[in-house]
Amino acid sequence: MPLTSVDASYTYGDITVTMPKRIERDTQLLEKIRESLDRLNEKMEVIIEIQKHDQKANQVIPDALDVMTLLSLPDHLRKTAVTICRLDHATADEVAEQTKRARAVESGYLNQLILMGYLKKERRGRKVYFYVERES
Repeated sequence: MPLTSVDASYTYGDITVTMPKRIERDTQLLEKIRESLDRLNEKMEVIIEIQKHDQKANQVIPDALDVMTLLSLPDHLRKTAVTICRLDHATADEVAEQTKRARAVESGYLNQLILMGYLKKERRGRKVYFYVERES
């Protein structure tokens, strides 16, 4: 069967496979679905991590950072917020060490979370510590 403009040809070693464009579109759709499932999986891992932390520390995550709030945050802020929950009080350097991102980036994210009302900060000497205010 001759190749047409609606066909796509792929070569794997010695084998050449010709697929209609429809199959190519279906393959792209399946890839998008896989990416969505990966994102959902990451969010589920956040929930599991929060539950583990909750059990270990025997504390409740503050209402300001409950599971639904964390899931509503963009991925980059969620990673920072979960790290602060895990560390309790931490500097931007300590958070950056955990997240493997630059200190300046983490400092910006932490300050965004402060502006959003999810975190507090306090200065101790030359260092600034970020934390989630726990309810009594």
